[in-house]
Amino acid sequence: MNSYLLLIAGILIILSAFASRISTRFGIPVLLIFMGIGILAGPDFLNLLHFDSQETASTIANIALMFILFDSGFNTKKANLHAFAGPSLTLATFGILATTLILGFLIHILLDQDILFSLMLGAIISSTDAAAVMTVLRERPIQKKISSTLEIESAANDPMAILLTLFMINLIQNAGNATAGDYVFFVLQLIWQFAGGILIAFAASKIGVKIYNHFKSENLGLFYVLYIGILFATYSSADLLKANGIIAIFFAGYWLGNQRFVFKRGVSHFVSALSSFANMCVFLLLGILVVPHLMINVWWEGIILAIVLIFIARPLAVLLSLLPFKYKWKEQTFIAWGGLKGAVPVVLATYPAAYGLDPDNFVFNIVFFVVTLSCLIQGTTLSPFAKTLGFSVPKNRHSPYFMELFSLAQTNFEVMDVQITETVPYDIKTQKPWHKSKIKELTLKRTQEATEEKNENSSVVITAIVRNKKIISPNGETRLKSGDILFLLGTHESLEEFVPGQS
Repeated sequence: MNSYLLLIAGILIILSAFASRISTRFGIPVLLIFMGIGILAGPDFLNLLHFDSQETASTIANIALMFILFDSGFNTKKANLHAFAGPSLTLATFGILATTLILGFLIHILLDQDILFSLMLGAIISSTDAAAVMTVLRERPIQKKISSTLEIESAANDPMAILLTLFMINLIQNAGNATAGDYVFFVLQLIWQFAGGILIAFAASKIGVKIYNHFKSENLGLFYVLYIGILFATYSSADLLKANGIIAIFFAGYWLGNQRFVFKRGVSHFVSALSSFANMCVFLLLGILVVPHLMINVWWEGIILAIVLIFIARPLAVLLSLLPFKYKWKEQTFIAWGGLKGAVPVVLATYPAAYGLDPDNFVFNIVFFVVTLSCLIQGTTLSPFAKTLGFSVPKNRHSPYFMELFSLAQTNFEVMDVQITETVPYDIKTQKPWHKSKIKELTLKRTQEATEEKNENSSVVITAIVRNKKIISPNGETRLKSGDILFLLGTHESLEEFVPGQS
């Protein structure tokens, strides 16, 4: 094993972790920072690492995508999906198709490329990036309707982009030899990849919950091992059955993330950690893979493609997708601007070379160029644009302390933190806000009549208060103040009644 390579890799990962704080402070998409560090370490600058195999990069990136997309599904809340499923999933499916077609035909006309090649390039660059969108929106929050639409769309649109890219690669490889029956077969295969992936994901999520609930072990590390096993088994099962493994991964994550199972809190942290690591590694790798001086050969085409994508294809796709839904023009404008590009387009840009369709790396270089421009232009202006349009909302304070219920047995209890303001939470009996109230004056039991056993589990307990970054042990005489962060212990149902939408 090359100790030099391991040392450099370790240093780059540590630098990337610290550099990601720049994203938090200045609103720069963290993926752009990872790419920048990779480019700096590459052959055109410090020459610390040299890597030029796109086929290997594609394999590594596909494995990384499993962890990234599972996390996207895992953190997609059912309540948000139900509330905004129509517009979000329309954008994630029809919107991707519309972007591909509009962008493909404009590339064909403006860059004088073959029509099938142009449509493939349009499919590759069509999806938005969940990590980039969520990083910016969660650091500088905006109205829930818009943020949820963008987040769910960005989490759910990658499978469609992947399917369209593979479909176009198949068409290009069989161009001139394909019959009408072949095209019908391609379409049926596309439908099965999507439908089969969803069916396998549903089965995998049910099996996964049973595995966790019946796995009795005091070794907590084995619960994390189970997650990796379920992930790989889900993907490979879909692949063996000729369905789409990426779609199976995303929806398995969604269904698992919205069910209760033993040690879910611990597993959720591990899922997020592996996703962050995968994002970091894939963009460091792609940054090393790119050769900046070759960007000179595609800068003009890259600028044209970025302008067409950002100002024509994406806005038109959003307009067409949201026609059946009640979105104002300002909301549509912001959603169009929020279509940040990231991991998936760059990963998909390695596919044509792996299939022998991009020998001179034109696709990879131009896609990398466009993704970089998208991160720079849209990523850094998204928050100021939201403020200009009046969509920004106050950011909740973050506690320097975390309190969670890690359970190795099935339980309906959980811990939630909530910030006290002058209006929320409010007392479920008097309808008065908790602000300025003593704890003993609060109604901390659910209003519904229940059995004796349910009454026992129907109250909420304030376990700790964070005030001015210090922990206070609460008692009945403690008076709550605006800005306090409370840790509440209770059942999912009782927490939902006290603080709707946050449990």
